[in-house]
Amino acid sequence: MDSYLREIEGKQANDPLFIEKMNKKNSSSSNERCLWIPGPLIVGAGPSGLAVAAYLKQKGVPSLILERSNCIASLWKLKTYDRLRLHLPKQVSELPLMKFPAGFPTYPTKQQFIEYLESYSEKFDIRPWFNETVKHAEFDGTLGFWRVRSEGKGGMVTEFVCRWLIVATGENAEAVVPEMEGVGEFGGSIKHTSFYKSGEEFRGKKVLVVGCGNSGMEICLDLCNHDAAPSIVVRDSVHILPRDMLGKSTFGLSMWLLKWLPMQLVDCILLIMSWLLLGDTARFGLIRPRVGPLELKKLSGKTPVLDVGALAKIKRGDIKVCPGIKRLKRYTVEFIDGKIENFDAIILATGYKSNVPYWLKDKDMFSKKDGYPMKPFPNGWKGENGLYAVGFTKRGLLGASMDAKNIAQDIEWCWKSEAKHTFAFALLPQSKS
Repeated sequence: MDSYLREIEGKQANDPLFIEKMNKKNSSSSNERCLWIPGPLIVGAGPSGLAVAAYLKQKGVPSLILERSNCIASLWKLKTYDRLRLHLPKQVSELPLMKFPAGFPTYPTKQQFIEYLESYSEKFDIRPWFNETVKHAEFDGTLGFWRVRSEGKGGMVTEFVCRWLIVATGENAEAVVPEMEGVGEFGGSIKHTSFYKSGEEFRGKKVLVVGCGNSGMEICLDLCNHDAAPSIVVRDSVHILPRDMLGKSTFGLSMWLLKWLPMQLVDCILLIMSWLLLGDTARFGLIRPRVGPLELKKLSGKTPVLDVGALAKIKRGDIKVCPGIKRLKRYTVEFIDGKIENFDAIILATGYKSNVPYWLKDKDMFSKKDGYPMKPFPNGWKGENGLYAVGFTKRGLLGASMDAKNIAQDIEWCWKSEAKHTFAFALLPQSKS
């Protein structure tokens, strides 16, 4: 394999005939192969990976996406609950170069968003390689290329060699499952939200939801609608805002106000409006942070909860608010305030995390602690040696689209520059020796 890589060095690497010849030459091994990728290699076929692939295609730069699952947008298709809708308006949730269909509602459903992504993939003829799990990626300084090792179906191991590597695995690659004392004793169902589909399976049961973000609140609402008896663990302070204010989305209103007013003043306006529309949430055990919602999002990435009806259920007592968990016992939960209550099941709405540090061997761009780019937004999209990141902005699909545009423009410049040098070399008189 190393002899194959040595042949990649030099001007022939951009010659399609050379690439085809080398791939055929290297196909003799039945369970291991090495493939040269002339354009960028993208890891992850979620919305972020699709967005950057579409931008690159528009600019005439070929790319290849590797996806560990068997479909695009696997998080949306396989690991989200049925009643999920986009929490932000469709206008700010579109991928670049293609709008949502005109008939879609302001907040598209899960299925509508999946249909949109499938249409997007078809429009730009994006064809990922599925069931390819990247195990190791490292820049080879001697060759000047990235070596990306992936394992596919049937144990086929492929080492992809590329000039540019785009990390699009995103902020939600792996489920976060907290350690809780007594998990083995509980006896009832304990599942992460990535395995939750509908409250139907919990009808008539007492369910404890751990985590009070958007997913936790919405799952509690779904459980209520299926005649379950949910409680929710609220360990930290949380901002709850109406999803809509004054006939506009809260997000859209916030962005408009930020054009004219400083962030702290906009936060004050949002909190006053929330108090008028929702009341004092602290009365129900939902204490607000001292920092305003927009400032908190900027500082920590923590998103405020956009209420779609769960708060009304909490006010009526249909959803009970509980403190942190001390330990689990047989169908029993002991809380940190000493209270003990019986539950049939526990749902962990504890979020997701990046998995980049597990497979990418890079010391400079990504933090080993949390798997995010170390440079703050909006500068975290570009690293060294042709390494890029898309979808790690903590700003949802809007942030991913910004990253995708920057990355495509940067690679386009390199692609055309290198093509010009190759063309100029071809015009030089060649020695007959």
